[in-house]
Amino acid sequence: MASKPKKQPAKQPAQKGRAALKWLGGLFLLSTLAGGGTGFFAWYSYTKPGPLPVATDVVVPHGGYASTISALQQAQVLPSGWFTDKLFVTAISLTRKSGQLHAAELHFPQHASMQNVLFILRHGKPVLHKLTIPEGLSARQIQAVIASAPFLEGEAPLPAEGSTLPQTYNYLRNSQRADIVKRAQNAMQTALDTVWQKHDPALDGTISSPQVLLVLASLIEKETALPAERPMVARVFLNRLQKGMKLQTDPTVIYAITHGNPPLGRALTHSDLATPDPYNTYAVTGLPPGPICSPGMSSLEAAAHPASGDALFFVANGNGGHNFSTTLAEHNRNVSAFRQRNTN
Repeated sequence: MASKPKKQPAKQPAQKGRAALKWLGGLFLLSTLAGGGTGFFAWYSYTKPGPLPVATDVVVPHGGYASTISALQQAQVLPSGWFTDKLFVTAISLTRKSGQLHAAELHFPQHASMQNVLFILRHGKPVLHKLTIPEGLSARQIQAVIASAPFLEGEAPLPAEGSTLPQTYNYLRNSQRADIVKRAQNAMQTALDTVWQKHDPALDGTISSPQVLLVLASLIEKETALPAERPMVARVFLNRLQKGMKLQTDPTVIYAITHGNPPLGRALTHSDLATPDPYNTYAVTGLPPGPICSPGMSSLEAAAHPASGDALFFVANGNGGHNFSTTLAEHNRNVSAFRQRNTN
């Protein structure tokens, strides 16, 4: 009967042992050059908590080891001094098989040791900054948001009205503002295509294309901030369109006056409502020729999947929502109730 082969000893501990000896040998030479002591002191200096008082992001520049070390010392990530310089360069050399150092904006935790710092320089992910485009902003407002975002470069172009999707975008330091605009436009096109592919077929007689759906969604976005109400607002607009009634929505009048460069700064007047303009839905029948803002996904979905019902009117209820009605008489009662609440 053949004897069982003897189990071979694991290689990992031996490899770790050789790596440690290599470390100690290299660091012993360094510590001797520094004026005595042993490699154990150098190892302690390499692994002990560093001087960084709070977690911070640091831009590690392109260049040699000297520029990297200088940037880290100026940010208090590494201690200053000749010994640190030599120790860190030696550590880079002894661990070169672990990978190249990267120039980027990197996040360093509080009191990161030299060992941790070196790992981050090789394997840390660049810092991502965030830019949020809120729902319902006009193209000019979105341009201003992107123009004022920190750590971006270049001019922010003015996007076409309604062409950018409101959401949060991540970006690297020194990214181009024009690239952020393009990303937001691509995101809107993708969202609009996806919503249109699944839209309610009953809309086909009224909403003829994704662009028309976008226009409707922009009106819904400006009329209510409550996602639960948006399908009902969509239904009111669709019912009025199907009956040939004017939409008579105030945000279109405001857009006709400001051209998307708010605020209006005053209440609408009867003269405003009567002023002819393609965007004034009190003066013209049907949807305006283009969107009046960038709607979010909730409004796009509401336009594609409206609620059912015969409602033709809605008015604010004074509590952040709206009262919906099917007859003018009922609507007038709701308007009177709203005005009475506002005067009390």
